[in-house]
Amino acid sequence: MTTQAKFDVVVVGAGNAAFSAALTAQQAGASVLVLEKAPEHARGGNTYFTGGAYRFAYNGFDEVHALVPDLSEGEAASMVVGSYTTADFRADLMRVTEGLSDEDLADTLVRQSYSTMEWLRDQGMRFIPLWTRQAFKEDGKFRFWGGLILEAVGAGKGLSDRFFELAAERGIEVRYASAASGLMLDSSGRVIGVTVRGPDGFYDVPAGSVVLACGGFEANAEMRTRYLGAGWELAKVRGVQTNTGDGIRMALDAGAQPFGHWSGAHAVAWDLNAPPFGNRAVGDLYQKHSYPFGLIVNAEGKRFVDEGADLRNYTYAKYGREILAQPQRLAVQVFDQKSMHLLRDEYHIPQMTVAETDTIEQLGEALGIDAPALVETVATYNAACQPGDFDPTVLDGLHTAGLEPPKSNWARPIDTPPYVGYAVTCGITFTFGGLKIGRDGQVLDGQDIPMQGLYAAGELVGGLFYHNYPGGSGLMAGAVFGRIAGAGAAKSALGG
Repeated sequence: MTTQAKFDVVVVGAGNAAFSAALTAQQAGASVLVLEKAPEHARGGNTYFTGGAYRFAYNGFDEVHALVPDLSEGEAASMVVGSYTTADFRADLMRVTEGLSDEDLADTLVRQSYSTMEWLRDQGMRFIPLWTRQAFKEDGKFRFWGGLILEAVGAGKGLSDRFFELAAERGIEVRYASAASGLMLDSSGRVIGVTVRGPDGFYDVPAGSVVLACGGFEANAEMRTRYLGAGWELAKVRGVQTNTGDGIRMALDAGAQPFGHWSGAHAVAWDLNAPPFGNRAVGDLYQKHSYPFGLIVNAEGKRFVDEGADLRNYTYAKYGREILAQPQRLAVQVFDQKSMHLLRDEYHIPQMTVAETDTIEQLGEALGIDAPALVETVATYNAACQPGDFDPTVLDGLHTAGLEPPKSNWARPIDTPPYVGYAVTCGITFTFGGLKIGRDGQVLDGQDIPMQGLYAAGELVGGLFYHNYPGGSGLMAGAVFGRIAGAGAAKSALGG
């Protein structure tokens, strides 16, 4: 096996977290190599399949505008964003993770979110308001809700492509079809490089330090079943086939400490007939996230979650698990014409499992679910809806009474045909369990001792998300901790 030239920093992975680390390390003066397991045509990891949205704290419109300086006067005047303070962000993170998010990780994410957005902007990343996904237009104003305002231009594909462009502009080498298969250690246990499996076989790349940023184990059916539980091998994977837990395995083999919610994952409502892995032509549009404005029923025609428990941002990542537990791993989202204009972009693509009928019974028959039970479910729900004012931008309190499960907000009768149903299943995005890191992004061993030369960022860092997560915080965490890991790796490698 050959040994190649030494780099100061080797980054394993080629998504948002990896490039945040690589660009930061290169800015610090380090020579950087990025290893992309996939071939060039399939590059970018799960970043490519995201919506490209970043959650960050801000104190008002001026701070948002500073990140999107090319807004026209008319666009700026049409936006109502309020504020989303660090306290708001932290409260949301702790609420949806049931108070389990690691305090240090949570505080770092929240406090560095805005400065990281400024850094991304300064690197050359461009953003645009989430006009259609996180805002509703009322009285000529776009009212943004849920603390999520901006996405990268071009969504996940645009974000991924721009990172590769930036790497090329800065002279960062990227090697495709090059999977890191193991860490190189010296006699003291310091990580001194990686073993790579490339198109021509195995070779070693010496390095001053290594950053692992190659995702979780969501594309590994065996690991999903072992850690998430029975049935998870049947879930569809929203993103790439290459996130098979390699970075986690290499680190654990070297003595790293497993950390976080190993039986937890981000999983959503995903089109029933989507392919087993992500389709690069469709991206994230197999998702179906407008369920708060309708009903969700299973194959037996019965409801099983509170569709209006919270804003979509705070429930969608946990409802995939609920769908997976239903008969046939199937659910149907039911809407009437009062809500159709509220549905997000992903409800308007041709690649959908959908039916539109004049009656609820026909809708059940068209989608293969228990039609008489569905008729009864809708009638019972309609009778339980209480009067009040509907407002899709806030928790409006428009609820049901005497219904189990309840619908806590946006509960309007399903009574205006034609009725539309979308069949969905569980799509897994990423896993929550991973490695424990210190404040400088260095991986810790089982005794909380830093592992010299080894850093981590992105989805394979454990301890931040438990049970659920606030929408947009995954990309934000990847960028925040990617920068931290890149800076730490460069300092270690350069002897700073």
